[in-house]
Amino acid sequence: MESKALTGALQAMLFASGAPLSLDKISEVLEINSTQALELAENTRMAFNAANSGIQIIRIEDSYQMSSAPAFASQVRQLLEIRHNAPLSQAALEVLAIIAYNQPVTKAFVEQIRGVDSSGVIGSLCQKGLVEERGRLELPGRPLLYGTTSNFLRCMGISSLEKLPALKHSESAGADTKNKEQQDTGDGK
Repeated sequence: MESKALTGALQAMLFASGAPLSLDKISEVLEINSTQALELAENTRMAFNAANSGIQIIRIEDSYQMSSAPAFASQVRQLLEIRHNAPLSQAALEVLAIIAYNQPVTKAFVEQIRGVDSSGVIGSLCQKGLVEERGRLELPGRPLLYGTTSNFLRCMGISSLEKLPALKHSESAGADTKNKEQQDTGDGK
């Protein structure tokens, strides 16, 4: 298939899918290798988005999806009669940041950093589709591990976790936590 036909096929696939379409699926359906699929998807995304239309193609990890442009969000909400979602609380933002930067993490890890029970907040973030269970830790009680979802990436407008802003003072914060743990266990001499 020639380049224009592949581009058209990919656009049609993204439109029809509605959900994120993985590079593996693009490669399989178009019968091209993974390198060609990545190049095609990126070229199509950049060309499509350069048109500054009401629709854009976004990258979410190793998948691509068509979505409405953020500039027209209010019109789309009005058309679909979608109520504005309540903004996340300060507690939810804290928990989301802890999980995003340290995932996969347990509820106990989040609570240790925040100093308060975070069960309700984690449950709320799971219901909103921003956080999901990622298995269990191999420790007594087998606590659940949590991580962010592709919906989190979409809401944050980033393509992968590597695009999260760098943390300031992360080394000093880690050292403070380590010193506190040593003091708590009596090992800090």
